[in-house]
Amino acid sequence: MDHKKIAKELDKATKECYQIPQLTESQPEIKIEDAYKIQLATIELRKAAGEKIIGMKVGLTSKAVQKMLGVGEPDYGHLTDKMLLLEGQACPLAELIQPKVEGELAFCLKQTLKGPGVTIADVYNATGYVVPAIEIVDSRIKDWKIKLEDTVADNGSSAKFVLGSKMTPIEDIDMRLIGMTLEKNGELVASGTGAEVWGNPAAAVAWLANKLAEFDLELKAGSIVMSGSFTAMAVVEAKDVITVSFSGMGNISLKFQ
Repeated sequence: MDHKKIAKELDKATKECYQIPQLTESQPEIKIEDAYKIQLATIELRKAAGEKIIGMKVGLTSKAVQKMLGVGEPDYGHLTDKMLLLEGQACPLAELIQPKVEGELAFCLKQTLKGPGVTIADVYNATGYVVPAIEIVDSRIKDWKIKLEDTVADNGSSAKFVLGSKMTPIEDIDMRLIGMTLEKNGELVASGTGAEVWGNPAAAVAWLANKLAEFDLELKAGSIVMSGSFTAMAVVEAKDVITVSFSGMGNISLKFQ
């Protein structure tokens, strides 16, 4: 399998905003190891184009979504500086294909985490603060018809993200009990708690550090880790305003145009 060739196809689809056929159908021999190699190859293309890696995202942390895709663990993707939207900045739909949004907590690391053997306690010790976040997920795969290998190869179906400005020290938070609401145009769409993110969002970060060790990668000090959605994804269209609120941790809004 030509990982670099597939990576170029995905990179071109991302830049030019079009969909490609499902990889697990066009490349039926693809394995999860191939998918991660394709993801790394797409990231190398982005770095060569001048993008800077500023963090990572964890996906598929919900047991319901895992059951839907027939998997038993999360996946991950890379975050670059080009993907970051500033708070108050509108999200341009022209740069997206079939976007959806998720409300998450973002961990801002003050120490490097390198697996194997990273624990939840290690994550707490390594985290400077936590902020509310919205992830805009998107798929270059036609009609969101994906299996695990498809979304992994496609950088975890990531697109853009925005971080809230309220920084909360991690020792002030019981991750499992934090409640979140997601509103679209003032109407409640979904609600959930931190316990729905792999039992504890910090556990998702620990999983990521240990998974990255398989590729001799690490979560670097100063990087951002999006720990996974509290609820199901919400579809967005032009002029929609999404507001995500976390109990005791502030909120964040994002308008699509």
